[in-house]
Amino acid sequence: MIPPSRRDLLTGEALRRVIEAGQSGMADALLAVDQLGRPLPQVGDTIRLETRAMACAWCVILNPARPEQVLLASDALSRVHEVEARLTVYRPESEVSQFNRSVDLEPVPISTELRDLLEICRQLWTETDRAFDPATASLTELWSACRKELRVPTDCEVQLALEKSGLQHLEWDKVGDQPTLHRLREGVGLNFGAIGKGEGIDRVTAGLLMSGVEEFLVHGGYSTLRADGSHAGEPGWPVGLKNPLFTDESYLTLMLVDQALSTSGSNIQYFRHEGKRYGHILDSRTGWPASGLLSVSVIAPTATEADALSTSFYAMGLEKSVEYCDTHPLIGAILTPPPRQGRQLDPVVCNIPPERIYFDSPHTTPQRSE
Repeated sequence: MIPPSRRDLLTGEALRRVIEAGQSGMADALLAVDQLGRPLPQVGDTIRLETRAMACAWCVILNPARPEQVLLASDALSRVHEVEARLTVYRPESEVSQFNRSVDLEPVPISTELRDLLEICRQLWTETDRAFDPATASLTELWSACRKELRVPTDCEVQLALEKSGLQHLEWDKVGDQPTLHRLREGVGLNFGAIGKGEGIDRVTAGLLMSGVEEFLVHGGYSTLRADGSHAGEPGWPVGLKNPLFTDESYLTLMLVDQALSTSGSNIQYFRHEGKRYGHILDSRTGWPASGLLSVSVIAPTATEADALSTSFYAMGLEKSVEYCDTHPLIGAILTPPPRQGRQLDPVVCNIPPERIYFDSPHTTPQRSE
């Protein structure tokens, strides 16, 4: 089925096409049971609205009982384009690109939206001991260039990029109608790839709730999403995750209730050089790809937090991630280390109630952090 255009969404054409095609925005109803013999949550009919931003598909999925909410949801979904136009490094006219191109140390005017996001980043940067850091444009540009050249950077190149990275080299005004941002060291630039989808989802979510749409699931590229309200008689929205080793297998189902979820891993995006595998998620503290965990899924009150923390936990490793969850009870996580033997996965679950998680992979033995 051809993805609906914005004109289709505004005229209701998309809804007609969805009904005629008999499509559901979610998977068909699941009839299997999990490892404890519990039936997996059922999935009902939905209405799906779709657009494309940040090089991936973005969707708002609604319950079909109130089709009059389609236009409201369409307007809310359009907010992601505003976020992309502000944060992308792939458009020269974006706010972030303009800042990155500035060459002096003078203050640069920025929007209040960017200032507010930087405030969130500063808090996460502190709480994760710098594992989350959006001021790493030099590092991401270095690795992107080296990947195209089919090589890995030298230690010297990484060190030079690290010297031009770090949120500690940026300052911004916290108040005022016209905030400003300036760098304290030449060459420091921004890249919000580890938090941009979360910011976009939270902006769409705010638009939905302000419009009176209270039951929905919104995702950006499937890896980050937010679910509100109930679905198909369930207390929330069931979301399935694939096995990080065998992506054609189901791994688990989570019941999300007014929460966001983000998953990070390098099982798809990676490259090999001289027999060694290099993932796409960089540890901003070392400048090299992180590799301690197989995959990380984080549940949080906001998609911005979930997006940033899933990447951070991947770099922090199992022990530090569990410690973070121990001191942040609203943050849940499923931390999956590489298998110790054969195909067996031993994920560690933090701060997720047992009744909200259904492990359905036959190759999984879940553990709970104490």
